[in-house]
Amino acid sequence: MTPKFAALIIGDEILSGKREDKHLTKLISTLGERGLSLAYANYVGDDPDRITQTIAHMAASGDVVFSFGGIGATPDDYTRQCAAKALGRSLVLHPEAKVLIEQRMAETAIERGETYDPQNPDNIHRLNMGVFPTGAAIIPNSYNRIPGFSVETDSGGHLYFVPGFPVMAWPMVAWVLDTHYSGHFARGSWQERSYVVYGAMEASLTPLMLHLESCHPEIRVFSLPSVDHPEHGRHVELGVKGPMTAVTKAFAEMEAALQDMNMRLGPQLTRGH
Repeated sequence: MTPKFAALIIGDEILSGKREDKHLTKLISTLGERGLSLAYANYVGDDPDRITQTIAHMAASGDVVFSFGGIGATPDDYTRQCAAKALGRSLVLHPEAKVLIEQRMAETAIERGETYDPQNPDNIHRLNMGVFPTGAAIIPNSYNRIPGFSVETDSGGHLYFVPGFPVMAWPMVAWVLDTHYSGHFARGSWQERSYVVYGAMEASLTPLMLHLESCHPEIRVFSLPSVDHPEHGRHVELGVKGPMTAVTKAFAEMEAALQDMNMRLGPQLTRGH
C-alpha cells in the first residue's frame, strides 16, 4: 500500500509573513513528479510545546512526514529536541553526522585561510547539528554536508527532518523519495479531469457528487466554486481525480449526468502525473 505523505513546516518567520513558504508547493510537485501526492500539512511556529505535540501526533499516524526547519544549532532551533521528546528518546551525537560536520568545518577553515581547530568552542557547539534522537539515520546534504535525520516511528511511519533552506532541503527530500519509496512511484497513473459548469450551484451538484463517489470508490469528486472569475464568471469546476482507469469511467458518467441535467458546460480540464 502506498504510504500517506505529509508535511510539517516550522518557523515563526512563516507564520508572521516575514518569509513566504515555498516548501509546500515544492513538496507537492516533487511528489507529483513521481506519481505520489501530499495528504496533509501542518504549520507550527517556534513554540517547543506545540512542535512536540505536533510531531507526536504525526508520528502516531504511521505516515511519512517531511519536516522542514529548526534543525540548526541556534537558540531558536527546537526541532531536534522536540522530536526526541515527542518520541520518548534521548539525544545523542550521531557518529556519522559528527564526521560530516567536522569535514565541513575543516573545509570552511581552509576556504578562509585558517587552521581548523576541533577544540575551538564554536566548532564544538556546531556539533550540536549532529545531535539526533537515538536510533536516527542521517539524510545526506549535497549542499554543505550537514545532514538531516530520519526516525522510524513505533506506528510504522517515518519522520524525515531537513533544514529550512530550500537549496538544502529540496534535494534531500528528492533523495529520500528516490532511495526509500521508488517502489511506490506511479508516474502516469494518476489523473484529474473536470468541467467548468457555468451558472451552477454546488447544492444542485451534490447528489451527483455523492452518487459518483458511491459508485466509484477509487476516485474522489471535487467542486471549486467561483463567483467572479475573470474569464468564466460564476461557475463551478466539477471533477474527479484518482487512478486513471477509474477516473475515465467516473468522468464519462459525470459528463452524461451533467448533460441530462441540461447544465451548460465550459472547458474540460485534465491534469495528471
